[in-house]
Amino acid sequence: MSIWQLVRTGGFTMIILLTCSIISLAIIIERYIYYRRRSKQKRIEFIHHIRQELEKGNLKKALEICKNTDSPFSSVVYSGLNLSGHSEVVISNTMEREVAIETIKLERFTSIVGTIGSTAVYIGLFGTVLGIIRAFRDISAAGTGGISVVIGGISEALACTAAGLCVAVPAVIAYNYFIKKIDNFITDMELAASEIIDLITLKIK
Repeated sequence: MSIWQLVRTGGFTMIILLTCSIISLAIIIERYIYYRRRSKQKRIEFIHHIRQELEKGNLKKALEICKNTDSPFSSVVYSGLNLSGHSEVVISNTMEREVAIETIKLERFTSIVGTIGSTAVYIGLFGTVLGIIRAFRDISAAGTGGISVVIGGISEALACTAAGLCVAVPAVIAYNYFIKKIDNFITDMELAASEIIDLITLKIK
């Protein structure tokens, strides 16, 4: 069956699933591009460049490197270096707040994909149940109909379950990927913050 035939067969349930599929796909593409763009710079290389500039006493250049690097940990490092000269507690607290801010940006829209992944199957089952009820109701109203009629009605109703699985499986896979990616970003931010604290407090020469 074509997509239009599936939508007509599943009714409003199929329309809901189709909408969920479009939303989920749009978020998956947007988040993938966002994470890919913000993970181009490796933390080890970045910290190495920052260390070199701090060893030269060139704090301004280190801040410029942070500004020109599009990654979550560069924002954290910038917030710490920008307070160079303050107490360790102040610098640490500032970077912790920046980690929280960056984490919120990284988690944007991901809960929607997770929700779609966990509910799409149930929406499909709901459509299937409604389809089966409709099939038996039509048979009862007509007063006739053999096993072929029942099977035909049930097979059409199961299209909703199939559609629900098609929506749910990619969404769940993408959500798990997002969670793993966010965890990696958070680890990099925390390590970068710790390394910057050491660099500032130890006053590398």
